[in-house]
Amino acid sequence: MKRKILITGESGFIGSHVVDHFVKTYPHYEIHGLDCLTYASNKEFTNHLHSYPNYHFIEHDICNRADMIVLFDMEKYTDVIHLAAESHVDNSISNPLIFAETNVLGTINLLDAFRKFSKGRFHHVSTDEVYGDLTLDDPAFTEEHSYQPSSPYSASKAASDHFVRAYHRTFDIDMTITNCSNNYGPNQHNEKFIPTVIRKISKDQKIPIYGRGENVRDWLYVKDHVKAIDLVFHKGKKGETYNVGGNNEMSNLELEIRSYIIIFGMAFMISFLSGCGNTISGVGKDISDVGAKVTDWQNKKSEE
Repeated sequence: MKRKILITGESGFIGSHVVDHFVKTYPHYEIHGLDCLTYASNKEFTNHLHSYPNYHFIEHDICNRADMIVLFDMEKYTDVIHLAAESHVDNSISNPLIFAETNVLGTINLLDAFRKFSKGRFHHVSTDEVYGDLTLDDPAFTEEHSYQPSSPYSASKAASDHFVRAYHRTFDIDMTITNCSNNYGPNQHNEKFIPTVIRKISKDQKIPIYGRGENVRDWLYVKDHVKAIDLVFHKGKKGETYNVGGNNEMSNLELEIRSYIIIFGMAFMISFLSGCGNTISGVGKDISDVGAKVTDWQNKKSEE
Protein backbone atom coordinates (compact mmCIF):
# COMPACT_ATOMS: atom_id res chain seq x y z
CA MET A 1 0.00 0.00 0.00
CA LYS A 2 1.32 3.43 -0.94
CA ARG A 3 1.65 5.68 2.06
CA LYS A 4 0.10 9.13 2.12
CA ILE A 5 1.40 10.82 5.26
CA LEU A 6 0.22 14.02 6.92
CA ILE A 7 2.98 15.73 8.91
CA THR A 8 1.68 18.52 11.15
CA GLY A 9 3.79 21.47 12.24
CA GLU A 10 5.77 21.23 9.01
CA SER A 11 7.07 24.82 9.03
CA GLY A 12 8.29 24.72 12.62
CA PHE A 13 11.71 23.86 14.00
CA ILE A 14 11.54 20.06 14.28
CA GLY A 15 8.69 19.60 11.82
CA SER A 16 10.61 21.22 8.96
CA HIS A 17 13.42 18.71 9.42
CA VAL A 18 10.97 15.79 9.59
CA VAL A 19 9.25 16.85 6.35
CA ASP A 20 12.58 17.38 4.59
CA HIS A 21 13.79 13.94 5.69
CA PHE A 22 10.65 12.04 4.67
CA VAL A 23 10.25 13.79 1.30
CA LYS A 24 13.85 13.10 0.31
CA THR A 25 14.27 9.66 1.90
CA TYR A 26 10.97 8.16 0.73
CA PRO A 27 10.16 9.43 -2.79
CA HIS A 28 7.48 6.73 -3.07
CA TYR A 29 5.58 8.27 -0.14
CA GLU A 30 3.20 11.17 -0.71
CA ILE A 31 4.00 13.72 1.98
CA HIS A 32 1.56 16.47 2.95
CA GLY A 33 2.99 19.10 5.29
CA LEU A 34 0.41 20.99 7.33
CA ASP A 35 0.96 24.22 9.23
CA CYS A 36 -1.15 27.22 10.24
CA LEU A 37 1.94 29.45 10.02
CA THR A 38 1.98 31.09 13.46
CA TYR A 39 4.79 33.33 14.73
CA ALA A 40 6.89 30.22 15.45
CA SER A 41 6.60 28.92 11.86
CA ASN A 42 8.65 29.84 8.83
CA LYS A 43 7.53 28.57 5.44
CA GLU A 44 11.00 29.33 4.06
CA PHE A 45 12.22 26.26 5.92
CA THR A 46 10.36 23.98 3.48
CA ASN A 47 9.97 26.11 0.35
CA HIS A 48 12.80 24.18 -1.31
CA LEU A 49 10.63 21.05 -1.23
CA HIS A 50 8.07 22.37 -3.71
CA SER A 51 10.21 21.03 -6.55
CA TYR A 52 9.69 17.47 -5.24
CA PRO A 53 6.65 15.78 -6.79
CA ASN A 54 5.83 13.88 -3.59
CA TYR A 55 5.53 17.03 -1.44
CA HIS A 56 2.40 19.11 -0.88
CA PHE A 57 1.83 21.99 1.54
CA ILE A 58 -1.48 22.62 3.30
CA GLU A 59 -2.20 25.74 5.36
CA HIS A 60 -4.72 24.66 7.98
CA ASP A 61 -5.18 24.91 11.75
CA ILE A 62 -5.58 21.65 13.67
CA CYS A 63 -7.82 23.54 16.10
CA ASN A 64 -10.45 23.84 13.35
CA ARG A 65 -12.22 20.53 13.81
CA ALA A 66 -14.45 20.84 10.73
CA ASP A 67 -11.45 21.54 8.49
CA MET A 68 -9.63 18.47 9.81
CA ILE A 69 -12.61 16.19 9.14
CA VAL A 70 -13.03 17.55 5.61
CA LEU A 71 -9.29 17.31 4.92
CA PHE A 72 -9.03 13.67 6.03
CA ASP A 73 -12.19 12.76 4.16
CA MET A 74 -10.84 14.30 0.97
CA GLU A 75 -7.21 13.12 1.17
CA LYS A 76 -7.63 9.72 2.86
CA TYR A 77 -4.28 9.85 4.64
CA THR A 78 -2.83 6.50 5.59
CA ASP A 79 -0.64 7.86 8.41
CA VAL A 80 -0.01 10.93 10.58
CA ILE A 81 3.16 12.25 12.19
CA HIS A 82 1.95 14.89 14.64
CA LEU A 83 4.35 17.66 15.68
CA ALA A 84 2.13 20.78 15.62
CA ALA A 85 2.20 22.30 19.08
CA GLU A 86 2.67 25.41 21.15
CA SER A 87 5.98 24.79 22.88
CA HIS A 88 7.42 27.85 24.62
CA VAL A 89 7.24 27.40 28.40
CA ASP A 90 7.23 31.12 29.25
CA ASN A 91 4.34 31.74 26.84
CA SER A 92 2.36 28.91 28.43
CA ILE A 93 2.60 30.67 31.78
CA SER A 94 1.24 33.94 30.40
CA ASN A 95 -1.47 32.30 28.26
CA PRO A 96 -2.21 28.67 29.21
CA LEU A 97 -5.47 28.52 27.25
CA ILE A 98 -3.75 28.67 23.85
CA PHE A 99 -1.65 25.68 24.85
CA ALA A 100 -4.71 23.70 25.91
CA GLU A 101 -6.49 24.56 22.67
CA THR A 102 -3.63 23.63 20.33
CA ASN A 103 -1.89 20.82 22.18
CA VAL A 104 -4.94 19.09 23.61
CA LEU A 105 -8.01 19.96 21.52
CA GLY A 106 -5.98 20.11 18.30
CA THR A 107 -4.64 16.63 18.97
CA ILE A 108 -8.14 15.33 19.68
CA ASN A 109 -9.37 16.78 16.38
CA LEU A 110 -6.60 14.94 14.54
CA LEU A 111 -7.30 11.70 16.42
CA ASP A 112 -10.99 11.81 15.57
CA ALA A 113 -10.32 12.49 11.90
CA PHE A 114 -7.63 9.79 11.84
CA ARG A 115 -9.76 7.06 13.40
CA LYS A 116 -12.59 7.81 10.98
CA PHE A 117 -10.62 7.90 7.73
CA SER A 118 -7.14 6.39 8.25
CA LYS A 119 -5.90 2.84 8.72
CA GLY A 120 -2.17 3.33 9.26
CA ARG A 121 -0.08 4.73 12.11
CA PHE A 122 -0.54 7.85 14.23
CA HIS A 123 2.85 8.91 15.57
CA HIS A 124 2.77 11.56 18.27
CA VAL A 125 5.90 13.62 19.02
CA SER A 126 6.03 14.72 22.64
CA THR A 127 8.50 15.95 25.25
CA ASP A 128 10.39 14.67 28.27
CA GLU A 129 9.02 17.61 30.24
CA VAL A 130 5.86 15.59 30.91
CA TYR A 131 7.92 13.64 33.48
CA GLY A 132 8.74 16.74 35.52
CA ASP A 133 12.08 17.41 37.20
CA LEU A 134 14.72 15.27 38.85
CA THR A 135 17.36 16.00 41.43
CA LEU A 136 20.94 15.12 40.58
CA ASP A 137 20.65 12.03 42.80
CA ASP A 138 17.46 10.67 41.24
CA PRO A 139 17.57 7.74 38.81
CA ALA A 140 16.96 8.46 35.13
CA PHE A 141 13.48 8.74 33.67
CA THR A 142 12.03 5.70 31.91
CA GLU A 143 8.79 5.31 29.96
CA GLU A 144 7.22 3.87 33.12
CA HIS A 145 7.90 7.04 35.11
CA SER A 146 4.74 8.79 36.28
CA TYR A 147 3.80 12.09 34.67
CA GLN A 148 4.49 15.15 36.83
CA PRO A 149 4.28 18.18 34.53
CA SER A 150 5.42 21.44 36.09
CA SER A 151 4.23 24.08 33.59
CA PRO A 152 1.08 24.66 31.53
CA TYR A 153 3.11 23.64 28.46
CA SER A 154 4.18 20.28 29.86
CA ALA A 155 0.69 19.73 31.30
CA SER A 156 -0.84 20.25 27.85
CA LYS A 157 1.63 17.83 26.27
CA ALA A 158 0.98 15.28 29.02
CA ALA A 159 -2.75 15.55 28.33
CA SER A 160 -2.19 15.05 24.60
CA ASP A 161 -0.08 11.94 25.33
CA HIS A 162 -2.90 10.54 27.46
CA PHE A 163 -5.47 11.15 24.72
CA VAL A 164 -3.31 9.39 22.13
CA ARG A 165 -2.96 6.36 24.41
CA ALA A 166 -6.67 6.47 25.26
CA TYR A 167 -7.60 6.35 21.57
CA HIS A 168 -5.34 3.32 21.22
CA ARG A 169 -7.07 1.57 24.12
CA THR A 170 -10.60 2.69 23.22
CA PHE A 171 -10.57 2.65 19.42
CA ASP A 172 -7.54 0.39 18.75
CA ILE A 173 -5.73 2.94 16.59
CA ASP A 174 -2.13 2.09 15.71
CA MET A 175 -0.14 4.70 17.60
CA THR A 176 3.37 5.35 18.87
CA ILE A 177 4.77 8.19 20.99
CA THR A 178 8.27 9.60 21.29
CA ASN A 179 9.21 11.78 24.26
CA CYS A 180 12.33 13.76 23.42
CA SER A 181 14.74 15.89 25.41
CA ASN A 182 15.71 19.46 24.46
CA ASN A 183 16.42 19.81 20.74
CA TYR A 184 18.94 22.16 19.14
CA GLY A 185 20.06 22.84 15.59
CA PRO A 186 19.15 24.72 12.40
CA ASN A 187 15.74 26.44 12.14
CA GLN A 188 15.26 26.78 15.91
CA HIS A 189 13.18 29.82 16.89
CA ASN A 190 15.16 32.68 18.37
CA GLU A 191 13.09 32.68 21.59
CA LYS A 192 14.56 29.32 22.61
CA PHE A 193 17.48 28.92 25.01
CA ILE A 194 20.47 28.22 22.75
CA PRO A 195 19.53 30.85 20.11
CA THR A 196 19.07 33.35 22.96
CA VAL A 197 22.53 32.56 24.29
CA ILE A 198 24.11 32.93 20.85
CA ARG A 199 22.21 36.16 20.16
CA LYS A 200 23.28 37.72 23.47
CA ILE A 201 26.89 36.67 22.93
CA SER A 202 26.99 38.10 19.42
CA LYS A 203 25.69 41.46 20.70
CA ASP A 204 28.06 41.48 23.69
CA GLN A 205 25.08 41.53 26.05
CA LYS A 206 24.62 39.91 29.44
CA ILE A 207 23.28 36.39 29.28
CA PRO A 208 20.34 35.84 31.67
CA ILE A 209 20.54 32.81 33.93
CA TYR A 210 17.81 31.84 36.35
CA GLY A 211 19.04 31.05 39.83
CA ARG A 212 22.70 30.02 39.64
CA GLY A 213 22.43 28.26 36.30
CA GLU A 214 22.46 24.84 37.93
CA ASN A 215 19.46 23.37 36.07
CA VAL A 216 20.70 20.47 33.98
CA ARG A 217 19.28 19.62 30.56
CA ASP A 218 19.94 16.90 28.03
CA TRP A 219 20.50 18.22 24.49
CA LEU A 220 19.48 16.30 21.37
CA TYR A 221 20.56 17.36 17.87
CA VAL A 222 17.43 17.82 15.80
CA LYS A 223 18.52 15.62 12.88
CA ASP A 224 19.28 12.75 15.26
CA HIS A 225 15.78 13.23 16.65
CA VAL A 226 14.35 13.00 13.13
CA LYS A 227 16.10 9.68 12.55
CA ALA A 228 14.59 8.36 15.78
CA ILE A 229 11.12 9.48 14.69
CA ASP A 230 11.62 7.72 11.36
CA LEU A 231 12.72 4.55 13.13
CA VAL A 232 9.83 4.47 15.59
CA PHE A 233 7.29 5.37 12.90
CA HIS A 234 8.38 2.45 10.72
CA LYS A 235 9.47 -0.15 13.28
CA GLY A 236 8.03 0.86 16.63
CA LYS A 237 5.58 -1.45 18.39
CA LYS A 238 1.90 -0.51 18.26
CA GLY A 239 0.88 1.31 21.45
CA GLU A 240 4.47 1.83 22.63
CA THR A 241 6.23 4.93 23.96
CA TYR A 242 9.93 5.61 23.34
CA ASN A 243 12.21 8.06 25.11
CA VAL A 244 14.67 9.90 22.84
CA GLY A 245 17.62 11.94 24.10
CA GLY A 246 21.09 13.05 23.11
CA ASN A 247 23.23 11.89 26.04
CA ASN A 248 24.52 15.47 26.23
CA GLU A 249 23.69 16.59 29.75
CA MET A 250 25.02 19.90 31.04
CA SER A 251 23.91 22.75 33.25
CA ASN A 252 22.62 25.98 31.75
CA LEU A 253 25.70 27.77 33.03
CA GLU A 254 28.06 25.21 31.51
CA LEU A 255 26.28 25.46 28.16
CA GLU A 256 26.57 29.23 28.13
CA ILE A 257 30.26 29.16 29.06
CA ARG A 258 30.99 26.59 26.35
CA SER A 259 29.07 28.62 23.76
CA TYR A 260 31.01 31.78 24.51
CA ILE A 261 34.39 30.06 24.52
CA ILE A 262 33.60 28.34 21.21
CA ILE A 263 32.59 31.63 19.59
CA PHE A 264 35.08 34.06 21.13
CA GLY A 265 37.48 32.12 23.33
CA MET A 266 37.16 34.58 26.21
CA ALA A 267 35.24 35.40 29.36
CA PHE A 268 31.82 37.07 29.25
CA MET A 269 29.10 38.77 31.29
CA ILE A 270 26.44 36.76 33.12
CA SER A 271 23.29 38.20 34.67
CA PHE A 272 21.93 35.94 37.41
CA LEU A 273 18.16 36.27 37.82
CA SER A 274 16.39 35.61 41.10
CA GLY A 275 14.50 32.36 41.54
CA CYS A 276 14.38 29.41 39.23
CA GLY A 277 12.36 31.26 36.60
CA ASN A 278 10.51 29.22 34.01
CA THR A 279 13.21 26.71 33.15
CA ILE A 280 12.56 22.99 33.33
CA SER A 281 15.50 20.81 34.18
CA GLY A 282 14.58 17.46 32.63
CA VAL A 283 17.81 16.04 34.01
CA GLY A 284 18.93 12.44 33.87
CA LYS A 285 16.69 11.19 31.08
CA ASP A 286 17.04 7.55 30.04
CA ILE A 287 17.87 7.89 26.35
CA SER A 288 18.76 4.33 25.42
CA ASP A 289 15.28 3.08 24.67
CA VAL A 290 14.91 3.75 20.95
CA GLY A 291 18.05 1.78 20.17
CA ALA A 292 17.29 -0.96 22.66
CA LYS A 293 13.61 -1.39 21.82
CA VAL A 294 13.59 -0.90 18.04
CA THR A 295 17.01 -1.31 16.46
CA ASP A 296 20.50 0.15 16.54
CA TRP A 297 19.74 3.88 16.77
CA GLN A 298 22.12 6.27 18.44
CA ASN A 299 22.64 10.00 18.34
CA LYS A 300 25.55 10.99 16.10
CA LYS A 301 26.07 14.66 16.91
CA SER A 302 28.06 15.93 19.90
CA GLU A 303 27.02 19.04 21.78
CA GLU A 304 29.68 21.02 19.93
